Amino acid sequence: MNADQILTEIREANLSYLMLAQSLIRSDREQALFRLGISEDTATLLNTLSPAQLMKIAASNTLLCRFRMDDDLVWGLLTSHGKPAANDSVSRLHASILMAGRHQEAA
Repeated sequence: MNADQILTEIREANLSYLMLAQSLIRSDREQALFRLGISEDTATLLNTLSPAQLMKIAASNTLLCRFRMDDDLVWGLLTSHGKPAANDSVSRLHASILMAGRHQEAA
C-alpha cells in the first residue's frame, strides 16, 4: 500500500466512524457514550456536526478513532490468549467491565 492509498483508507475510516458515532448517539445516547468511550460533551459536539463538517473532519490525515484497549490485560482477555475456549464468555465479560470503568474515567 502506498502513502496515497493509506491516506484514502484513513479518510474513509474517519468518515465511517463519524457517521456511526452520530447514528449511535441519535438512537441511544447512553449506549453510544459507553460503546464509543466518549464524554457527554463530545457526544453533544458530534451530534451537532453538519454533513459538510463531517466531511471536513474526516479528510484529516490522522485516524480519529483509537483502540480503547491500551493494556495487555484487556488485550489478553479479548483474545483469550493462553486460555481454553470455554472461558471466552467470562473473559469477554471481564474485558467489558474493565472498559466500562475506563468509560467512566472519560466522562
